[in-house]
Amino acid sequence: MRFLLPLALSALIAAAPATAQEPSVSAAVAEAQDAAAQLRAAVAKLADAVSADDQVVALTEVIRGYEQGLAALREGLRQASAREAELRARFESQRVQLASVLGAMTALQQAPEATMLLHPAGALANARSGMVLADVTPGLRAEAEALQDDLQEIATVRELQAGAAQMLGAGLASVQEARRLLASAVTDRSSLPVRFAEAPAELQKLRDAAQSLDEFAAGVAKVQMDVGPPMEDFEGAKGSLPLPVVGTILRLYDQPDAAGVKRPGWVIATPPAALVTTPWPATIRYRGPLLDYGNVMIVEPARGYLLVFAGMSQVFGEVGDVLQAGDPIGLMGGQEASAQEFGAQFVADAAIGGNAGQTESLYLELRKGQETLDPADWFVLNPVTGAQQD
Repeated sequence: MRFLLPLALSALIAAAPATAQEPSVSAAVAEAQDAAAQLRAAVAKLADAVSADDQVVALTEVIRGYEQGLAALREGLRQASAREAELRARFESQRVQLASVLGAMTALQQAPEATMLLHPAGALANARSGMVLADVTPGLRAEAEALQDDLQEIATVRELQAGAAQMLGAGLASVQEARRLLASAVTDRSSLPVRFAEAPAELQKLRDAAQSLDEFAAGVAKVQMDVGPPMEDFEGAKGSLPLPVVGTILRLYDQPDAAGVKRPGWVIATPPAALVTTPWPATIRYRGPLLDYGNVMIVEPARGYLLVFAGMSQVFGEVGDVLQAGDPIGLMGGQEASAQEFGAQFVADAAIGGNAGQTESLYLELRKGQETLDPADWFVLNPVTGAQQD
């Protein structure tokens, strides 16, 4: 029977009127196409960012725009792949029905002398059978049109996947160059205000004595430093802070991991080399390696509050720097695939869904004094980012 399916599909399409309109793609495919356009636009802005007066701001916007477009494309491709699987499953479930009916339709198109042989009762019974089939032909043609749309949609999905893979491979070098330029521009930047003098000796003592990130962050909170004039209303921003990185929430506040360990913060899965930014204006209180947490960045968005980020490969800025919301504070580690493999691998990971391809982990913690707070009360998830579903 499986050999009859191609014939059945061909006959159905042939039976459709020649004036059938072009099919409209599904919402999932349309969203993926929009995301691809967003991604192309972000990559195209790199040349302008290089010549901008403030390269740090411009390059940060380019990289973040690229990563948001990448996340949107990832979700769009996931939905488009799911749509393709749905259509193929429907074809499979209708295999026997299509083959049986189309066998009859094909017989009607044969020469009269051959058609008379189809019914054992002779020409009269065969003619009656033909009349019955003629009555159902309009319905079959409508089904053929729908099937033609579905087949075209599958072709559109495949074309979208191939185009996305090619575009991503070509754009990878551009965003890698943007990251390199950003790291250099942040180092050369001298326009950031400094809110207080460094306290390297005290921080070194805290770091050397700390047995855990929690202990170190609690110690930093106790260090009295002049934070200057009041910052913006951080408490008033509760529930509206953007995530510092484009990724997927793997573990929520106090949610145990596979080993049963609970942490008073979020673990966020990110792609390799993802950009991390501060979600609110803040002063850098600590930056550098700590125990086995990788590079740690602790910033103070308001007196008494600390935001802790751990797990980055690179960190930007110096203790005392005053950052604006959205300023870069570091890059995640990990190794991206080569340009030849990146696009195809991204498309494959997107079809799998979940956190496939997001190999790095950023730890985010929010503290007030000596207590930790649930980030869920403070941060809002964007449309292309969310908690992983169990």
